[in-house]
Amino acid sequence: MKLLASLLMAAVLAAPALSSFAQDAAPAAAAKVAAKPDLVKGAASFGAVCAACHGADGNAVIAGNPKLAQQHPEYLIKQLQDFKSGKRANAIMAGMAATLSDDDMKNIAYWLTSEKERPGFATDKALVAIGEHIYRGGNSDRHIPACAGCHSPDGAGIPSQYPRLAGQQADYTAAQLTAFRDGVRKNSQPMAEVAAKLNDREIKALADYIAGLR
Repeated sequence: MKLLASLLMAAVLAAPALSSFAQDAAPAAAAKVAAKPDLVKGAASFGAVCAACHGADGNAVIAGNPKLAQQHPEYLIKQLQDFKSGKRANAIMAGMAATLSDDDMKNIAYWLTSEKERPGFATDKALVAIGEHIYRGGNSDRHIPACAGCHSPDGAGIPSQYPRLAGQQADYTAAQLTAFRDGVRKNSQPMAEVAAKLNDREIKALADYIAGLR
């Protein structure tokens, strides 16, 4: 009986301490839950840091700069992180990304996703035919996979896995495929392996075809 009484007393004394611990732990647990992106802050940060090169709504008009509107946020965040860490080499973007916190990147990325991309246009019918063949069917003789397998037939990509390509600036797409092929861009091994099998004409054809995808 004395032992039982002692155990009951210990439980009673411990209860307030356990309750206090639970109350203290709750805010810490809540803090670990990722905060929702702030689109207002994202728009403001984009306007201050990115709009000059990528357009006020993420639709760049400079041929060599990518359209970012409607891109998957996970992809945008990864690219900004890669620029900041140096995994993706670009002197201008490294400087811009260096000023951004993780929250800034998330806010910007999700705001851009909410913006509508303006459609692009293909320019060379002969090239487009070559580009469409590779994009949709690849080239089995040279072990080139179809781009559509990862980036979708309409270029929409697969959220959190593969970026949207539809309507992208042809000059930018060609530059990135060339950079992957030549080992200049190193932050995607699968893309480096695919681009290594493409010649200049095929890269130009793919870029032109992708520009007109919608």
